Amino acid sequence: MANKLIKIALIGNTNAGKSTLMNSMIDKTVSIINKKINTTQNIIMGIVNIDDTQIIFYDTPGSNFLNSSVSSQKRLKIDIWTAIDEVECILYIIDVSKYNYNSVCSDIKKINEVKKPIIVIFNKTDLIDNKLILPYIESLNNLNIVEAFFNISAKYRKGLNKLSIFIKSKAKNNKWIFNKGEVSNKDPIFMANECTRNAILKYLHKEIPYNITVRNLLFKSLNNNDIKIKQSIDLTNMRYKPIILGNKGETIKKIRECSQNEISNIMKSKIHLYLQVNKLND
Repeated sequence: MANKLIKIALIGNTNAGKSTLMNSMIDKTVSIINKKINTTQNIIMGIVNIDDTQIIFYDTPGSNFLNSSVSSQKRLKIDIWTAIDEVECILYIIDVSKYNYNSVCSDIKKINEVKKPIIVIFNKTDLIDNKLILPYIESLNNLNIVEAFFNISAKYRKGLNKLSIFIKSKAKNNKWIFNKGEVSNKDPIFMANECTRNAILKYLHKEIPYNITVRNLLFKSLNNNDIKIKQSIDLTNMRYKPIILGNKGETIKKIRECSQNEISNIMKSKIHLYLQVNKLND
């Protein structure tokens, strides 16, 4: 039996649930999830193999970057359009509890310029009465752009089986890009760094993390299968250091424990994480 392949771009507004959907489809944490804006700053691919079919999901920055003209957001705009260019199909994900027709309509029309199948996903259906979704579907269907609609709750894994079957049906005969067992295009060091960045996003004010880089210093497997990790939290401005450390070191302790637990859940090993704070380029 010939192998099949399909590449899918996950597009949608910030916090629509793109990373949650990808993690749920793959059944592993490969993209960090955080309620702070613009969490996904790299194109992270998640891979799931179903029978003879390999599905590659491209997690992207928020769709608010589709038309951005802000110079500091140029990279994010390039990333999202690069993902759209590389895939065969687009899943446009909507937080149904915050539905805005004009915003969604604008995004979908812009994406449709590439003339690729667009599937609209109404996510977080656990938060509203599903009867409210029908008028949303009818209004978007009148655009004659959307190929199919799905109602899901990525967090609670509701509706994902039907979505998986649909995606699989659109795959074409092709060689797999990733080996069986691979779940991401990112290596363990990147994932560990992302976990610490996620913890920083969780515990610090939203203006701080974008002046921060997490850098690996040591990633070592120990004889008992534990993993020892040393990371540097690099700052462009050291005035943030007291905020990161917190009163008597309480904040950085919370960051370390949160990241250590998340890394352990991903890598299925006991993690020994050590953090230090440095000035960028030191």
